[in-house]
Amino acid sequence: MPESSGDICALIELIAKSLVDAPDEVFVEKFDDGVIELEVAENDVGKVIGRQGRTARALRALLSAAGHRARTRYQLEIIE
Repeated sequence: MPESSGDICALIELIAKSLVDAPDEVFVEKFDDGVIELEVAENDVGKVIGRQGRTARALRALLSAAGHRARTRYQLEIIE
C-alpha cells in the first residue's frame, strides 16, 4: 500500500516542528517532481540541518525509505 504524499509531508512537518524553536514558522510543500520543500525560520535552519548534516541526512533517509515503498523518489530541500 503506497504512502500518500500528504502523509509524507505531514511526517516531515511533525519532525521539523519538534526540532525548532518556532514551530509556527514551519511549512512543507510537495511539488509534482518529488521535491519536498521544508521552510523554517532563519534561526532554526541549523537545528533542522543538525551537526555535520546528520539531522538532514536522517530526514532524507526517511524520505528515501518512504519513496522506495511508494515507488517514487523524493528530494528534500531545506529553505529559510
